[in-house]
Amino acid sequence: MGTGGDVVGYLFVRPLHAGKPADASNKILWYVRLPREGKDLVMTGHPKGASGPVVRHRFPADSSPGEIYPSIVDVPAPGCWTFDLAWGEHRDTVDLKYVS
Repeated sequence: MGTGGDVVGYLFVRPLHAGKPADASNKILWYVRLPREGKDLVMTGHPKGASGPVVRHRFPADSSPGEIYPSIVDVPAPGCWTFDLAWGEHRDTVDLKYVS
């Protein structure tokens, strides 16, 4: 759940894996509490407590029902990653743990 309570990520695989996992994808279904109003979900992430490396993802607002964004969120290195999520004028932040 996001720190602001406006986004929840449902993980389809646990744990999440750094790099490009061969046997599973880091699929996450994002549900946003506030209307997406046709706006993409933009994610910017970095290792928690560090400024880089930075990863960026963009997912279109083209799924239904409701306020959802299906995604695959890969990162280059294991550890805890902080992601800033934005859709339109709305914002929230989540931390996700990735293993090697």
